[in-house]
Amino acid sequence: MHFDDILNCVGIIAKYLLPTLKVFFFTLLFSIPLGMIVALIKKCPFKPVSWLINLYILIMRGTPLMLQIITIYYAIPMLQKAGHLTGIDIRSDSYQFTALIVAFALNYAAYFAEIFRGGIEAIPKGQHEASAALGFTKMQTFFRIILPQVIKRIVPASSNEVITLVKDTSLANVVAYSEIMLAAKQQMMNYSSLVPLFIAGVFYFVMATVLTALFGFIEKKLNYYR
Repeated sequence: MHFDDILNCVGIIAKYLLPTLKVFFFTLLFSIPLGMIVALIKKCPFKPVSWLINLYILIMRGTPLMLQIITIYYAIPMLQKAGHLTGIDIRSDSYQFTALIVAFALNYAAYFAEIFRGGIEAIPKGQHEASAALGFTKMQTFFRIILPQVIKRIVPASSNEVITLVKDTSLANVVAYSEIMLAAKQQMMNYSSLVPLFIAGVFYFVMATVLTALFGFIEKKLNYYR
């Protein structure tokens, strides 16, 4: 590839950066709150509920994200064909994106749930007892005392998942979603060269580096116990 071809390729791939970031941000928007809810439900004393949550986490963490994306993306059309589901327009532009976000959010919520659970269980039980002695309700204890400490403890593990998510957005191309990797593969075919893939790799590397620096800054700001 000539230099002009490389610049043209960079420009084309850069146009797909926004759709890639949309998958990234919307996945975090839904998976983090859902992960917290799942972590809290998992502590439910009613065993059937906790067993179902454990099964959900086991399936999400034990099967490939690509398989989950394909399953969710094609399950609804198959259900509609069988006459079991109506009212969803699978030909609309929003269906592809919605199916992707559902798959990504369910998958990452399972990982975040385990991170949150570990953070919550790492807090000494004596703090709960002390809060109760001071007249705090369970809700006040969780949000004003436990949660701030949990956030500090889970930042390193959460940063790993968030950075992994940046790279996992490339899996969206399995359903032909217009993101960076799909664009790179198309340009690779056009130019019969691997250079577009290396260009895509640079985009992912830059995004991961920015997130690494951001989480490093957050960790320093949260070192309020030292």
